[in-house]
Amino acid sequence: MSPLLQVKNVTKKYGGLTANNDISFDVSENEILSVIGPNGAGKSTLFKMISSFVPTTSGEVLYRGERISNLKPHMVARKGVVRTFQETTIFKSMTVRESVVVAQHLRAKASLAGYFWGSKTAQQDVDSFGRYADELLAFLGMTAISDELASNLPQGNLRALGIAIGLATDPKVLLLDEPFAGMNHDETMRMVDLVRSVRDERGVTVMLVEHDMPAVMKISDRIVVLNFGEKIAEGTPSEIQNNEKVIEAYLGSADDEIGM
Repeated sequence: MSPLLQVKNVTKKYGGLTANNDISFDVSENEILSVIGPNGAGKSTLFKMISSFVPTTSGEVLYRGERISNLKPHMVARKGVVRTFQETTIFKSMTVRESVVVAQHLRAKASLAGYFWGSKTAQQDVDSFGRYADELLAFLGMTAISDELASNLPQGNLRALGIAIGLATDPKVLLLDEPFAGMNHDETMRMVDLVRSVRDERGVTVMLVEHDMPAVMKISDRIVVLNFGEKIAEGTPSEIQNNEKVIEAYLGSADDEIGM
């Protein structure tokens, strides 16, 4: 079976600084793949290139065999590759439900004029988006807080809202940027289960950048490790835990940082 997503010899340079150098790996359908590495390893830059928020200097990203690198980000999202962000409260004055409704604008059938004049198609969009928002919030266990302002949410619910906003775009590949950041152990384990259910129950392939190594080792099918902008390892969690290059890259921190 052909890979769902391919990163092929991707390089990003900012003047004389090389943020990512000749990185390649494949992502299979219905896989959970994590990208890890010490601070400054180039993880966020790689995610930005996959979602086309920044252009590659060389190399390419393919989705179902079609090049998506260096397209407009909204075009990549429409094709099904969607990135979430660490800062979720982009709709600070909106409720949880309103945030999920607005996030569905990429799937709108009505024109801007149609929304202004309240056309039949626009009303159908609004009704459809509302139903889908309710479905997603129920799936994520967030129905009880659907009327809460996004800006008032605690960290765990805020991360779940980020996933809901991502799912609202109907992705095939969901890129999660530090979904477990700022959580205690119990919140992290609930989020691990939630991310798994996104893959298992909704058929979404998941990529994530994360610093919480115990969570990464628990949730990942495979892991790609970056250091100083280069890929130094790729494999299953057990393979990564025993990889000499990975251990060396994390020296200076406690060994339990990589789940050992």
